[in-house]
Amino acid sequence: MSTAIESPASLVETLPFSRALNAGMRRAMVENDRVLLMGEDIGRLGGVFRVTEGLQAEFGEQRVLDTPLAESGIVGTAIGLAMGGFRPVCEIQFDGFVFPAFDQITSQLAKITNRHEGALSMPVVIRIPYGGHIGAIEHHQESPEVYFTHTPGLRVVSPSTPNDAYWMIQDAIASTDPVIFLEPKSRYWQKGEVDAAARALPLHASRLVRRGTDVTLVGHGAMVATLLQAAALAESEGTSCEVIDLRSLSPVDYGPILDSVRRTGRMVYAQEAPGFSSLGSEIAGTVMEKAFYALEAPVLRVSGFDVPFPPAKLEGIFLPDADRILEAVDRTLAY
Repeated sequence: MSTAIESPASLVETLPFSRALNAGMRRAMVENDRVLLMGEDIGRLGGVFRVTEGLQAEFGEQRVLDTPLAESGIVGTAIGLAMGGFRPVCEIQFDGFVFPAFDQITSQLAKITNRHEGALSMPVVIRIPYGGHIGAIEHHQESPEVYFTHTPGLRVVSPSTPNDAYWMIQDAIASTDPVIFLEPKSRYWQKGEVDAAARALPLHASRLVRRGTDVTLVGHGAMVATLLQAAALAESEGTSCEVIDLRSLSPVDYGPILDSVRRTGRMVYAQEAPGFSSLGSEIAGTVMEKAFYALEAPVLRVSGFDVPFPPAKLEGIFLPDADRILEAVDRTLAY
């Protein structure tokens, strides 16, 4: 049950992350009848995580489409619909299921606008629930973001709060470029305030979440909550950590990150994905290039291990937690 607080300046409602996404898509569909949703079991069932629950009943089967179990077909159809003037929003049921559509995304969707010298836009959103912490098996808890951040022509974003989920899904739908919209599935049940009257940050802006003076902690998606937990524990031991939520994975808004690192002189990046050739590698490399003389220690990274995602009973070992982040904080302070 949500509680609403209404004032002349704002309309604030407490919603779970999944319902904030639902509300954001609903608003986009009300405002533009060319927006449609498509995916496996998203209509009558409302999706496996119930993110689209109730939308088919409200908007009909022509705008909320239950598709065959064929991810390549879903994305290929969305490309054709975008060429016809629609704004399709595709749901990939689980992160590991995106790979049958990988060729359509990277060979076609990402390149069509450039191929037509900008004359043909591709307003397609691909929603991908990703990441761990739900006790599932391989193909259901992966973090494939780097495949898409590496691909020119795609925008890649990941909200970490209900308010960002509400606004960022609308901004993604409004984009004329294809957007990979990564939803940290472990946060679907997290509740938070959603202000439906006051727009949040722009789609591709990073966000300062917590101020600190000693170390900058940076991450995205579900990892932001873990960084905040680590920062709270560090504070109890006398260390002040600043936390930045990346929000946009491609393009990256480096301004707040570099400003923070120039104040603290130290940085730790944390992610659920394996560490080799990862988004964290790129962020660390860029920060060391652009803020080298401000750094008191090398940028350190905390990540999943370079192995396939393990069985559910081992996910607590594979996924970074507050203790592993605090170990990195101690190491950077020791320089």
